[in-house]
Amino acid sequence: MYIVMITPECAPAAKVGGLADVVHGLSKELAIRGNEVEVILPKYDCMRYDRISDLTKCYSDLWVPYYNRWVHCDVYLGWMDGLKCFFIEPHMDRNFFSRGVFYGHLDDGERFSFFCRAALEFMLKTQKHPDIIHCHDWQTGLVPVLLYELYQHLGMRHPRVCFTLHNVGHQGIGGEHLLREVGLNPAVLMTRERLLDDQRPGAINLLKGGIVYSNFVTTVSPRYGQEIRHTNLGMGLQRVLEVHQCKVGGVLNGVDYSVWNPEVDPQIAKRYNLGSVQNKYANKEALRNRLWLRQGMKPLISFVGRLDPQKGVDLILRAVPYCLEKGCQFVLLGSSLQGDINTAFWNLKSRFNDHPDCHLEIGYSEELAHLIYAGSDLILVPSGYEPCGLTQIIALKYGTVPVVRNTGGLADTVFDANYAHQPYHERNGFVFNDYNWQGFESALERAIGLWTHHPEYFRELMLNGMRYDYSWNHPGQDYLNIYHHIKAA
Repeated sequence: MYIVMITPECAPAAKVGGLADVVHGLSKELAIRGNEVEVILPKYDCMRYDRISDLTKCYSDLWVPYYNRWVHCDVYLGWMDGLKCFFIEPHMDRNFFSRGVFYGHLDDGERFSFFCRAALEFMLKTQKHPDIIHCHDWQTGLVPVLLYELYQHLGMRHPRVCFTLHNVGHQGIGGEHLLREVGLNPAVLMTRERLLDDQRPGAINLLKGGIVYSNFVTTVSPRYGQEIRHTNLGMGLQRVLEVHQCKVGGVLNGVDYSVWNPEVDPQIAKRYNLGSVQNKYANKEALRNRLWLRQGMKPLISFVGRLDPQKGVDLILRAVPYCLEKGCQFVLLGSSLQGDINTAFWNLKSRFNDHPDCHLEIGYSEELAHLIYAGSDLILVPSGYEPCGLTQIIALKYGTVPVVRNTGGLADTVFDANYAHQPYHERNGFVFNDYNWQGFESALERAIGLWTHHPEYFRELMLNGMRYDYSWNHPGQDYLNIYHHIKAA
């Protein structure tokens, strides 16, 4: 099968969050299974160009219709970890993808609407007729709209579209000019059944467009798929998801175990697996040495990820002093795009800067992340909501016990040591229900208590987590089943 991924991110070169890892991992799995896979991305100036090999200009005569003119683009071909990737570079005074950042500008709607049109124009001009176009998040929401409103009349009748919702908290809300600029007719599309936003009069919703016009819609975990249809986590999309429920399904994300696996990880101090889990403690020692923490018999608790309100930053701010008071060590790795959140954590860092059991790293380092996963006893994921979450899945593989909230993909992957319905050999972490400090504190207290007073049971919990297979093997097959289904329809 011939599959084209159209996406705003793909690891390792163009990565902001988990979306990049998902596109990379799924694409690799599909290629391993013998499918022809290509990825189309914007050519950002802030990409990790050292992670792209053999980058060369492959098409220099792409003219994309945009509003009342044509924009000249170059297209580059490069390889990321064996994946064939095309990067579209527009030459225009607005410098859509030469901003030094991936997202965060007021004209993000214009930037990615243009990218949708450019990606399809490139496929048309180079006569690419994939079986499946797989689009990711609101930034590519106009691809199926453009395909069925314009490009199928130009000969692109073959492709079917799968559209993945990674996080419906970001929907791409804008004015009707976004449609006009890429050659679409607002009078036809600005209806409640198509792109008109259900909550904001006169606004269009690019994510909604992707849902309405695609052949199948996936969420990144089964639980999240239910939550966004039946609770306020749908962020206003509940009605349209219910209308299109027959083509909506949840597929749990996987993790690339060639990258995140203590058995083969080159970035940790000592490798280990189920049979040599005692080697994990060499990584705990190495992490302490690297961060100038004291050695000793006490649990090391960590947080790795974006410092975003969604991730439960208010709970993390309270957890740091709480864990230290309980005689634990705490390591944090993360940063925020929001100045007030960054300030709060810098203040916390100043408060505990000389504490021998605490290190807060405000920033991100992939290398350090690997060592934290390997060296921690417990990892915290107290998210307000979590479409899937890769942190807890990675942690399980490293024998690091997660403490999570009962939501989204966290609920699909972590099963409480005390209260889960699963048998004891399937329990792998600690879970709390209500998003408040009382619930989080209770789970933390149970986790710290088990480590302290019942180390043999804590070890069982670690080993249970390491036995789970959250690789791309199962979701890869699920996606192939979806592709075959919509191809045959």
